[in-house]
Amino acid sequence: MDPEGHLVETVVGSGRKGNAGDGGPATEADIEQPYELRFDAAGNLVFVDMTAHVVRRVDAGSGRIETVAGNWEAGFSGDGGPATDAMLRQPHSVEIAGDGAILVCDIGNHRIRRIDPETGVIDTFAGTGEQAPTPSGGSIADAPLNGPRSLAFDDAGDRSELFLTLREGNAVHSIDMRSGRIEHVAGSGQFGYAGDGGDARSASLAGPKGIAVSGNDIYIADTESHTVRRIDRATGRIDTVLGDGENHDGPDGDPLHCGLARPHGVYATPDGRIFVGDTDNHRVRVLR
Repeated sequence: MDPEGHLVETVVGSGRKGNAGDGGPATEADIEQPYELRFDAAGNLVFVDMTAHVVRRVDAGSGRIETVAGNWEAGFSGDGGPATDAMLRQPHSVEIAGDGAILVCDIGNHRIRRIDPETGVIDTFAGTGEQAPTPSGGSIADAPLNGPRSLAFDDAGDRSELFLTLREGNAVHSIDMRSGRIEHVAGSGQFGYAGDGGDARSASLAGPKGIAVSGNDIYIADTESHTVRRIDRATGRIDTVLGDGENHDGPDGDPLHCGLARPHGVYATPDGRIFVGDTDNHRVRVLR
């Protein structure tokens, strides 16, 4: 959408469900279910096609589309080789690291995969493939990740700290990109909606699926509690900032009395607004 002219246009996809079009114009390509997307430093659009089990990229200059990871089959294979020969299982989120590497939440394999920007080789960046609690303070290579769902870098500019939500793990963790250590940020691991006003690490979360970072604050779309919750990075305190914990629609106005319905996405703008994909209410809401 052009913010100046208020016009919208299709930039990827023919409108047909399928897996075709590599090497040609992105607008003529068949895709299945595009989920999260990011732009790299060159302006190329990178997105995950979740049900096709691939990651695709649209060249900023030519508008042509190519597959950069996944062989279109669900599974786990390919580490150490070309990413296009590898198997993914329901990739969901994508982020671009400071070195240009593509990081992918390979949710069905309980891993984060990394695609090297120079060689195109794929490896496991974090996760062992086990569905088990994630210990705090350990190496990302040895840490189980139970349903890695969404990724967001801090907004300091150096992309040195990566935040991660675990859907089945009901937790939020941070990864130090320099040391490769993972730390517990929020969520006791128990499914639920409790703990506001206290230590975020002891709070119950309910299948968090979206995350955004703005300065000192981390915002999570806590999907099954129908809320957006905020974690203060300085104090470690968690609070609800939008939603009342019940599944219903609005009304707009007081954010703590505005019902949400399974929010999935959250985005923090530089001017402090929080946009929320209020999924089952078929709305996008903004907290000002």
